[in-house]
Amino acid sequence: MGDIIGITDAFVITTGGNVRQVRTICDEVQLALKLEADAAPCAVEGLADASWVLMDYGDLVVHVFLQDAREYYDLERLWADAPRVDWERPATAAL
Repeated sequence: MGDIIGITDAFVITTGGNVRQVRTICDEVQLALKLEADAAPCAVEGLADASWVLMDYGDLVVHVFLQDAREYYDLERLWADAPRVDWERPATAAL
């Protein structure tokens, strides 16, 4: 993203199935970045209705959407010129 807009290096775009899940995703992102990178967001917007939450970490911006809002705003189309990195879920430990 840095070469395209110059204000951030990367966007993470994800979707929760309902408001509770969107808020939980946001909580987990904040916890993981705090524990692994000692990072706190510069700003968090949209938690009140949780249809689209934006978490600004400076070099990283995390967007957590409800499905209807994600389809409506269609950030993937808006930023189609940006390189895309596919996410691979880490292997989980066997129980």
